[in-house]
Amino acid sequence: MSRVATIPLQRSLADAIQRNQQKLAISQIQIATGKKATDYASLGTEAVRTVSARTLIARQEAQGAVAKRVGVTLTLHDANLSGIHTAASELHKSVLTALGTGRSAGLQELVEGAFAQFRSSLNASEGGIPLFAGSRIEAKPFKPETLADTIGLAPANAFSNDEIRASARVADGLDVEFGIVASEVGTGIFSAFRTLAEAGTIGDEPTAAQMTALAKAAGELGEGIKQLSKVNAENGRKQAQVERLGIRAEERTLVFKDLISGNEDADLGQVAIELAQQKTALEASYSVFSQLSKLSLVNFLR
Repeated sequence: MSRVATIPLQRSLADAIQRNQQKLAISQIQIATGKKATDYASLGTEAVRTVSARTLIARQEAQGAVAKRVGVTLTLHDANLSGIHTAASELHKSVLTALGTGRSAGLQELVEGAFAQFRSSLNASEGGIPLFAGSRIEAKPFKPETLADTIGLAPANAFSNDEIRASARVADGLDVEFGIVASEVGTGIFSAFRTLAEAGTIGDEPTAAQMTALAKAAGELGEGIKQLSKVNAENGRKQAQVERLGIRAEERTLVFKDLISGNEDADLGQVAIELAQQKTALEASYSVFSQLSKLSLVNFLR
């Protein structure tokens, strides 16, 4: 027999069950993903801010990565320049001692060792690319292989670097020039090595001509060390600047991520409560629908 009176109520309950099922499904997805919505359209008015924040995060992360990369290069600059400074300073001290005492035992070996350090540091590379060559990466920036190769060699012919210095954008509207070229830091010290090489092998007691050469080399070393220190100090300043900018980029990234999290991330505690409530409501709808389905006019006509 047809159940005429219960059909509209059954339809209403069926619609309610469908809505409860949809809400329950959404809550289950939120629990599984930890997100309020599965697409930007579902975020409503916050979608624009979220998309903008993600764009800014990408920019900040890119700038942070550049800052770290530049920071590594500046650290390598510092390590190699410090190596040259230490070797040149020790040589300078020994030359002055020889001038003061007239004794130069072991000085020749010290000169050779300092030159090797000087050459190695100026020709240092990062990933196969010379650090101090400017844009010319096909050859080593410092040419002489041995101390003897410096004899009669003009400084302009001792270096193969150009004057193009690397730069990078580490923040919005801010480019940092961080390149250093070999001739910028090595010309004065090279001149000292050439003077010492042209003086010949220095024994335990230098000759009068060698004493004159030592005096000249001492002056050249002093000037070369000053120039080297100036360049390295500027390198250190840029290190600090790049480090600050890298930290600032990380801090800004965290701010934008917090904004996105507030717009996108679901409150899992609240979602769990809503999930339990929706489950109870759905079970109640099932129960009522089941009871209504069993009703018939026959039960009232008997």
